[in-house]
Amino acid sequence: MHLLIPFASAMSDGCHEVLKDMELPVLSRLLERMTPVSRNESHEYSLSPPHERVLAELLGLAGADGALPWAAHWAARDGIETGDLSWGLLTPAHWHVGTDHVTMLDPGRLALDEAESRALLEAVRHLFESEGWALVWGAPTRWYAAHESLTDLPTASPDRVIGRNVDLWMPDHPQARLLRRLQNEVQMLLYTHPLTEARLARGALPVNSFWLSGCGPRQPERPLEGWRVVWDLREASLNEDWLAWRETWQRLDHEVLAPLAAALDRAEPVALVLCGERHAARYEPRARSWTTRLVQRFARPAPATDVLLTL
Repeated sequence: MHLLIPFASAMSDGCHEVLKDMELPVLSRLLERMTPVSRNESHEYSLSPPHERVLAELLGLAGADGALPWAAHWAARDGIETGDLSWGLLTPAHWHVGTDHVTMLDPGRLALDEAESRALLEAVRHLFESEGWALVWGAPTRWYAAHESLTDLPTASPDRVIGRNVDLWMPDHPQARLLRRLQNEVQMLLYTHPLTEARLARGALPVNSFWLSGCGPRQPERPLEGWRVVWDLREASLNEDWLAWRETWQRLDHEVLAPLAAALDRAEPVALVLCGERHAARYEPRARSWTTRLVQRFARPAPATDVLLTL
């Protein structure tokens, strides 16, 4: 039983505030009985967040920061023949224009269905194909583009951009000039498009831009045998709803980590990876003498929140 938990912590003041009095007794006990065996370190401005770096390592994918080929990975999962082309993931999005900057909202809030997503893709298709890009629909919030310029183009993961100023995450690369022009053209086309008017009429957020990420050709992959990725904390973290994030963590402590602790009691192979905004830490069981086990049985474990603050 191996667990990977993205968004286990964040650098937000709101996150640190709820961590002050948050109790995760099962996680605390687990960390007392496990030892950190590896640590994937970077910083909060890396294009690839810690959970994506760890997932890539587990799958055997290689690439520089922001150049992990997630588009080709998901295209293959969506049944698309990737061949030897270089792919990019186009995420339809709503960019909110504020007084000081433009923010990308969580694409999940668009609630796109297949029919509307396909119609939107067809509406912008000619803009891409006129530049030699091939466009393929994969899922409501997963469109794919293939073009030679995507081979070595580093881009920020949507998980880095959501809820933040998009200008800070725009690619600063010679090959990105065309991308910025395409974003401008898509925004202008969709601004007065009937699909946008229809969504506004029913009170839905309009799709007014897209985000490109995960560029590169497909690579061979290893299966994620025995691993479970727990995405439950993602939505609350990206939306900075820290009360909901705390409640979700406490539920996971009881519902997800308790079975891991039981597997550890049975001496089964277990691993736990906690991913924050900067770093990811992998924990595995450590050998304990009978005296250590006796002492730890009655000792109060150190708060797990101390560990989460270091991620």
